[in-house]
Amino acid sequence: MTGATAGIGAAFARRLARDGHNLVLVARDAQRLRSTAAELHDRHGIEAAVLVADLAGDAGIAAVEERLGDRRHPVDLLVNNAGFGLKGSYPDVPMDDELRMLKVHCEAVLRLTTAAVVSMRERRRGGVVNVASVAAFVPRGTYGASKAWVVQFTQGAARDMAGNGVRLMALCPGFVRTEFHERARMGTKSIPEWMWLDADKVVDAGLRDLARGRTVSIPDPRYKALLGAAKLVPRGALGGITSRAGRKYGPRREAPGADTPGG
Repeated sequence: MTGATAGIGAAFARRLARDGHNLVLVARDAQRLRSTAAELHDRHGIEAAVLVADLAGDAGIAAVEERLGDRRHPVDLLVNNAGFGLKGSYPDVPMDDELRMLKVHCEAVLRLTTAAVVSMRERRRGGVVNVASVAAFVPRGTYGASKAWVVQFTQGAARDMAGNGVRLMALCPGFVRTEFHERARMGTKSIPEWMWLDADKVVDAGLRDLARGRTVSIPDPRYKALLGAAKLVPRGALGGITSRAGRKYGPRREAPGADTPGG
């Protein structure tokens, strides 16, 4: 799993380790990776390998592709979780930061998913969870656009892989208590308490949906209700509503900056 040392990625690692699965943990921070791997091994008795890789660069993506293609040590479940947010609105965010985000959210997801499913298809078993966001379903910002790509790609790939024993699913949570907003220097004090989700519960719901064969998982009834209501609002009006919500609940705009990808 990518982005394995914090947030949803760490929650996936805890849950899968608790279930007795050996892991390959991917992130940029070698020290945090080793610490996470040691903790999971000591607590659950599983083997946790570490792979230091920056998915904002070709070398990092290629290193993970190579591991996914190793037939001697096959991977049964890939979790593409690495990602980050950008503080500021289009077009104020520096283009280099926007391109880094597309590299991590789109190119890395495409390349790693492909490397995984080619091997999984040969064995006729396996699964891929691509972590997206409810932001994929509302017309606001390049972050939401990148996550919309993740959802559409995953659904299309799942259709193409039907009958091959390989399941693909886009996991689309709302606000989750992780390091995500802090790293992007986003203000969160105005976000209502009821909108926050717990990472471990998000993972539990997502794995249930993967087992059920769903291609998109919105892991909380509150957000399912919100998105259902959003379908009744004209798309032009929805864009205005989400822009105002973003200004209220999203990043403060005084100094654009970026998070670091890959956990």
